[in-house]
Amino acid sequence: MAIHARCITTLYMKQLLCLTLAGLWRQTHAIISAPQLFQTAEQKGSIVVPLVRRRKLGLTQVAGRRHGHRNNQASEYYGQVTVGSPPQSFLVVFDTGSGNLLLPSKECSDEACSSHRRYDAALSATSMQIAYADQPTRQVARDGTRDIVTITFGTGEMSGVYVRDNVCLGRGNICSKVNFVAATEESDEPFSLVPFDGILGLSLPQMSEGPAFSLLDDLVAGGVLKESVFGVFFGNEGEDSEISFGTFKRELMSSPLVWADVTVQGYWQVQMDEVLVGGERQGLCTGGDGCQVAVDTGTSLLAGPSQVVHMLVSELQVASDCSNIDSLPDIGFVVSGRVLSLTAKDYVSQASGGCTLGLMSLDIPPPKGPLFIFGDPFLRKFYTVYDRRNNRVGFALARHNTQVNADGNGTSLLDVSRHSMHLRGK
Repeated sequence: MAIHARCITTLYMKQLLCLTLAGLWRQTHAIISAPQLFQTAEQKGSIVVPLVRRRKLGLTQVAGRRHGHRNNQASEYYGQVTVGSPPQSFLVVFDTGSGNLLLPSKECSDEACSSHRRYDAALSATSMQIAYADQPTRQVARDGTRDIVTITFGTGEMSGVYVRDNVCLGRGNICSKVNFVAATEESDEPFSLVPFDGILGLSLPQMSEGPAFSLLDDLVAGGVLKESVFGVFFGNEGEDSEISFGTFKRELMSSPLVWADVTVQGYWQVQMDEVLVGGERQGLCTGGDGCQVAVDTGTSLLAGPSQVVHMLVSELQVASDCSNIDSLPDIGFVVSGRVLSLTAKDYVSQASGGCTLGLMSLDIPPPKGPLFIFGDPFLRKFYTVYDRRNNRVGFALARHNTQVNADGNGTSLLDVSRHSMHLRGK
């Protein structure tokens, strides 16, 4: 979750004539009226956006911030969107842990922006400069008065303005007119280090700048999607990855879906009833609400409260030379009466430098915390489905190209009643 600090300023808005290309677009394409969807209800559809996986410095959530860090298990998955008329293409992280579309703009001259594709409002016949987040259809007045939003990312920050334009998934099959943040300043770290241009937030709208900033809700409200869902498949090294909107892919699942209701609006946050290590209950999720976990496609690792992480580090004792990886126990997370299990090969990163535990400390204070995060290692093991209409998340064992139950005995997703569990220390 990014931290937002707003200030009001007056900017001299340089008036630019629409270039010939945008002018021709105006003449040949009618601008669609609200909600500006490119498919009618009779044309409800779905789209699959391929994702690229790269092991590189990423943006992860730490105590309510996005924090850049290096880890040999960390990966980024990103795909294409287009913005404007005619369309401008960008590579973005599809992030269930944030709520806004963030793109560098042509007005940003920082190296972090100029090293990426930048959105140019002057080239789009459908762009509109928006003055205030809480008045999402109000254009910037002639005096240039508008909100500027500053978003902090732990190791850096970006500042930007609000813009409204056509945003399309993939290469433009499913689109909506939506508000987003166009960056006018970006710090070098972490933005100059990442291979993607921006971030497309897919959280629930409580994490957006406002309802008009949620692309997902715009698509759902407009009835453009065949189903009000999207599904995420994170592939292993050398394997295809994808995010599908309007449908989910049963052929990428090797078990039935286990559904869990969203418990708190904002994140795709669900209840976890227990954590198991080697089948033994750890007694970590006591109380009526159990533990709370956010399913976050924008976080490279698993995360949890520092007290829990330190306990697991001490108990697991992962050898830096990888000598004990075959004897390490499974870690299981009990969700909706099922054990979602990770083997050591799922939660330990093996690289030329040795082995490390793919688990980081995350201390979010109440009322939003404490909070666990299911990041990339979990999302490679489990195919996830996000159901906006019913506010729930589905989990199924992912079917990879060389599908063999990683734990060798088919216990990656079990009914708790059939799984032997013992209370730790008792």
